[in-house]
Parts: sequence; C-alpha cells; structure tokens
Amino acid sequence: MTSIKRTKRLLVIDALNMYFRAYIVDPSLSTNGQPIGGLKGFLKIFQKLVREMKPDEVVICWDGAGGSRRRKSKNKNYKEGRSPIRLNRDIRTLSESEEQENKMWQQQRLIEYLNEMPVIQLMLEAVEADDIISYVVQDNNYKGWQKIIVSSDKDFFQLCDEETVIYRPIQKKFVNRNNILEEYKIHPTNFALARAMVGDRSDNLEGVRGVGLASVAKRFEFLVEDKSFLVDDIMKRCEEVESKLKIYNNIAENRSLIEDNYRLMQLYSPSISPQGKSKMRYALDNFVPEFNQTGAKTMMIKDGFGVWDCTDLFAFFKRVVSDKKT
Repeated sequence: MTSIKRTKRLLVIDALNMYFRAYIVDPSLSTNGQPIGGLKGFLKIFQKLVREMKPDEVVICWDGAGGSRRRKSKNKNYKEGRSPIRLNRDIRTLSESEEQENKMWQQQRLIEYLNEMPVIQLMLEAVEADDIISYVVQDNNYKGWQKIIVSSDKDFFQLCDEETVIYRPIQKKFVNRNNILEEYKIHPTNFALARAMVGDRSDNLEGVRGVGLASVAKRFEFLVEDKSFLVDDIMKRCEEVESKLKIYNNIAENRSLIEDNYRLMQLYSPSISPQGKSKMRYALDNFVPEFNQTGAKTMMIKDGFGVWDCTDLFAFFKRVVSDKKT
C-alpha cells in the first residue's frame, strides 16, 4: 500500500507581537519575585502552538535595531505616538524605568533561550519583522509547504494564498484567503491597496477621510479579483464613474497619500537589501537543528521558572532534530 505523504508545515512567528502579548498579560514571576511573563509566557504559547499545529520547522522573526528606519524616512509619522508597552496594571511590581529594563532583559533572554532550541531565528538591522516574514513565506525552500504566520497584525492578510494562512492568537482563529474574500470582499492580492486608502491607526498612517474597507469593497468591486491592481486603476475608476458620491472625489484628491501609504504597507516585495537577503538565504539554507536540553533547563532554573511542564515543547524539539537526521 502506498502511503500518503503529509504536506510539510512551517510555523512563522512574529516574535515581538507574541512576546509583547505574553509580557503584558502573563502574571508569571520568578522564584525571587521578578516578572518573567514575557519570557515564560512566550514559551508557554510556543508549546501550545507546536502541540496543536505540529510544524516540521519553525522560523522566528524579530524586528532588527532601527527596524522602522526605512519607513520612517518615507513618512516621519510612521509608528509615532505609540504608548510604551507596559505590564497589565494588576501585575505591576516595578517602577516604570525598572519595568522597561526588565522588559528588555526578558526579550534578550528569550533570544538566548531560542538559540538553544532547533528553530531558525532571523533578525536584520534596519529591517522590520514584517518584511522578513514576507521573505520567508515566499522563499522557494518552502514552496509546496503549508505556511502558518502567527500574528495578530492584519498587515499579513495580504500574504494569504493557497499555501499561506494567518493564525491570530488573541482571537484563537485562522484566517485564510477565502475568509478574507468572504468578510471583506477584497482579494489578499489587493488588500494592501485597499488599506492604503483606509489608513492604519496602529501605525499612525492617515487614510482618506470617510473611507473604510466596506466602502472600498463596494465602490471598487474589482478588488475582489485574483489580479494585482494599482493606484492607477483606482484613479481611473474615480475619473470614469458618473456617480456624485464624495468618496470618488476624496480618493482622487488624495492620490499622493494613497501612493505613500501603499509603499509603506505592501509586503509583496519586502523592503530588504540584497545583502540582507543573502544573509537570510544563508541562514535558511544552512540550518542544522540542534537542541541543548541541558542548557535550556539550566537557564530555566537560573531564571526561577519554578514548576512548569514543558514536556510537549521538548518532545517537539527532539522530533525536529530526529526528523532532520533521517
């Protein structure tokens, strides 16, 4: 009897998105009373993900130092005005400065933990994780794989295709191409263009006044097609339509805003230098999974993890190493 070969599965984690979520809400304290919710909480979420999704490989993508620099050079307002990430009020035990120091320590310590585990960590100076994730899911190494992007960020909706889906951990739901078409009546291929008209409050990007995704889908119904449209196509509709609705005039008058937003929002062509792409190409091509279980356990003891059952996480790591050898 011929066995059916299972489609390989890649888990791609938006690291800061998951780390900050764990940091804010996880009340875990070390045995000496210091907050370690970001560190321990991330690993607990990670264990749940690999238990449920059973990936063959994991890529964890971080924002590099100055990751927003390139986009800020195009729009000084990009990601401005964000409040500092702080612990949930119910679990604050430190001053604000101590809290920020602890947050940075936990993040760096998490990277050290992951270095002992059979996962690929990617980080490039002056590059955002969004671009790295886009590069990974489009990489030929993973052609034919099922790719799961773990993030609550809607920016990744544009990357959904027949192989790539999004898992939103806060909502605990998957989002695929059909979900986006059904809910928004906009094809993922055109999702960045639609959002360029609407704007993005989370990134402090202003949109066209009075325009939302529902009105974009209704007035530019061709965006539902599996075809990449351009700002020129939007402007052509605005010029040709006989309707006197303000939306068409408002959009036509804000062409430069839409073009600027699109350049910042689109991930189809990730903003990574040739040198950066070469570094990632090398990391992906030369990945050899290794698991230092003793090192990881020693770190957990030193950091005061206390009692935590990480059996499933460690079992997953051992399987990854074993599968690669065979």
